Amino acid sequence: MAEFLEESSGLESTTVGVYRTAATVKGGRRFSFSSLVVVGDRHGRVGMGYGKANQVPPAIEKAQKVAKRAMRKFPLTGRTIPHEVEGRFGACRVRIIPASPGTGVIAGAAVRAVLEMLGIQDCLTKSFGSNNPKNLVKAVIDGLGQLRSKELVESLRGVEIGETRVEEMIHRGEAFVAPSPEEAAAEATDETSTDSTAETAETENN
Repeated sequence: MAEFLEESSGLESTTVGVYRTAATVKGGRRFSFSSLVVVGDRHGRVGMGYGKANQVPPAIEKAQKVAKRAMRKFPLTGRTIPHEVEGRFGACRVRIIPASPGTGVIAGAAVRAVLEMLGIQDCLTKSFGSNNPKNLVKAVIDGLGQLRSKELVESLRGVEIGETRVEEMIHRGEAFVAPSPEEAAAEATDETSTDSTAETAETENN
């Protein structure tokens, strides 16, 4: 469950997992806790953090601070990614595939946490090898680091790229997806302003 970390900047955090370890000492067992947290603004920035403490809340707070410092900007195309990538970490491999509008995020809990905090709403994923949540999150971050925007590729190669396959897929899918409340409100505002302009022009002509 995502929670607001800073409402002013729009940062949200999701706790991927809390882990308990025990050390046997003379007086019994001493417990310590660690947590894995993902922090993002849902607008192209995300970071992960890992923290340890003797209690769960301090461990989560430490992880949130680490994740906030580790946040990076990644390119997006609409509500999905610009192209297919595959991230690796340890024995984990995660393939991230762009999808048309309305598909949703098809992923497991650990992978979904990163993608949703980044702001991706349509995406397909497939993991191979180990299903360790810590390594899965790191593999997703590695894959996202391989993303290149259309503008960056054009500047590096010195060529002009036409409409990509992902952009074409997005345009086709937008016809079958209902507009969001924000987009509907913006369209209503535009229609109202257009109608008022037309009425003003008609009055002046008369």
